[in-house]
Amino acid sequence: MTTASRVVFGLLVVASVGAFFLAQRVKSTPAAVARFSVSPVCSPNGDGRFDGCRAAFLLKKGDDVTVRVVGRDDEVVDTLVSDRSLPAFRNLRVLWRGHTAEGGRARDGTYHFEIALRRQGRSILLPRPFRVDTTPPRPVVAAIGPTRDKVPRPELFPNPQGKPLQIHVRSPSTTRPTTVEVWRTDPRPSAEPVATLKSLKGSGTVTWDGTVRGRRVQPGTYVVAVRTRDRAGNIGSSPAVLPPKPGYGQTLPGHGGITVRYLGVQPPLDAPIVTGEKAPFGVDARRAAYTWSVRHVGEARPRKRGSGTRPNLTIAAPGRRSGLYVLQVRTRRHATTVPFAVQGLHHERVLVVLPALLWQGTNPVDDDGDGLPNTLTRGVSVLRDRVLGRGLPDDLVRRVAPLLIFLDHSQLRYDLTTDLALAAGVGPPLDGHRGVVLAGDERWLPSDVARGLAAYVRRGGRLATFGTDSLRRTLRLTARRLLDPTTAAPTDALGFEVRPLVRRPTTLTAADDRIDLFRGDVFGGTGVFSGLPSFEPIEPPPGARVLARATTPDGTTGILAARVGRGLAIRVGLPDLPSRLSHPGNETALVKRIWELLAA
Repeated sequence: MTTASRVVFGLLVVASVGAFFLAQRVKSTPAAVARFSVSPVCSPNGDGRFDGCRAAFLLKKGDDVTVRVVGRDDEVVDTLVSDRSLPAFRNLRVLWRGHTAEGGRARDGTYHFEIALRRQGRSILLPRPFRVDTTPPRPVVAAIGPTRDKVPRPELFPNPQGKPLQIHVRSPSTTRPTTVEVWRTDPRPSAEPVATLKSLKGSGTVTWDGTVRGRRVQPGTYVVAVRTRDRAGNIGSSPAVLPPKPGYGQTLPGHGGITVRYLGVQPPLDAPIVTGEKAPFGVDARRAAYTWSVRHVGEARPRKRGSGTRPNLTIAAPGRRSGLYVLQVRTRRHATTVPFAVQGLHHERVLVVLPALLWQGTNPVDDDGDGLPNTLTRGVSVLRDRVLGRGLPDDLVRRVAPLLIFLDHSQLRYDLTTDLALAAGVGPPLDGHRGVVLAGDERWLPSDVARGLAAYVRRGGRLATFGTDSLRRTLRLTARRLLDPTTAAPTDALGFEVRPLVRRPTTLTAADDRIDLFRGDVFGGTGVFSGLPSFEPIEPPPGARVLARATTPDGTTGILAARVGRGLAIRVGLPDLPSRLSHPGNETALVKRIWELLAA
């Protein structure tokens, strides 16, 4: 006999012996049990669907019965009935809630009901097993077309082909329907689905034309969610929680992201464009014709204008001096505006730094196609170059633009760059400037840039920050991405202790001033800043000499100037100060005096 024959013979012997003993156990059941039923599956998870594991049986002969639940190797998991007298042919129903005898939750797996007959001195294992299953099914959106792309990214809609979206779904449920829904995640995340599409039985494809009741949905980020129920009654969805609420640093499963975009523009934020050189823009008008215009912030009349159809637009940087410009692009139905920085040919004493990392880091654009905007605020990576999803960033509108408009109108000249340019080592550097202004919220900076700013001040440089929550977080910068954003440190890169923004009306008054920071003669009193809706509490670095400060009535500092090393650092913790620069007052006097100190 060959080796293969001996192996087959041995397997047949083992199978025959196993079948014999199983037959003996099954044959013993009818001798004592007239009839029985066992629910094949249950899901004791407290959701109200198939929470109990049920069995019922009748004995041919009355007895005192004990009913147990046994698991693998006949291990007793729980006892449901103990020594109950059960007459013949009296139906007994039992319900197991899925707990062990110790009160814990039983593991998912296969179990049996065991009946112990005291008078007969034997136990019967009901031959029909049942399964405890509390694991929800995991349907998933595998891909969205018609675009085929191996790189994870959202499906852009409308598409150039004019075709509806093709949503490819994988579902483990073949008997129960799988619902397909569309949720908006940005802007204003929807509390309910914006669209419910055709249900599927099992895996398949559904289409969506991007409309709700015949009207096109608004631009934004959307995610396709799928939901189904398994045989045990567990309901599972992808994303697992609806509306989607991922934690910090988490993304959504699958590839259910849809970006509805009718017009978008990608500006050059990496570095300022030198006067006269070409500024490159990417225009996504969904192949529609568009017009464009360029104007300086604070000016109503465009400096340049034109039209185009191609996605690549280049414009010669206007003006002779450094400044912030905006490009507006219009199609027949839509318009958007984006910023770009222009560096003049003439060198100035003060360098203004724009927070391009903040603008791109909070830009609500889905990069990886999971259906959520990728932002540093969420703790996920962000592409370095991308369309500005909402046009002009909020920080620019509220703080940066009003400050630069005031500087321009006051003829306070400056060089201009971005924090991205400082990180890349392009554009005007810190060295060679008497002072540096951080015009907005410098929420994230690469570690080497933050250390460079601190070293610049300690060597004798002068720094003023007009943003709040600045210089407290770092990130890692690569050629394509912004990565690994950290949470806020209690102190900034210079050692100032910065506490969270206080949102209550208050007044700041000059409490100490050795450098004439609050000089002037304006209505309300010199160095008085009243009617402030919020402020940022600030404390000086350890060992630093305080040169000037303005405090609230309870003594909390909101404006602070200190000697750090051989240099000067001024933190203005008033997020609403730039909006007050359109008319003369203590705020305009403060900015002018800061400029004098920086440029001297």
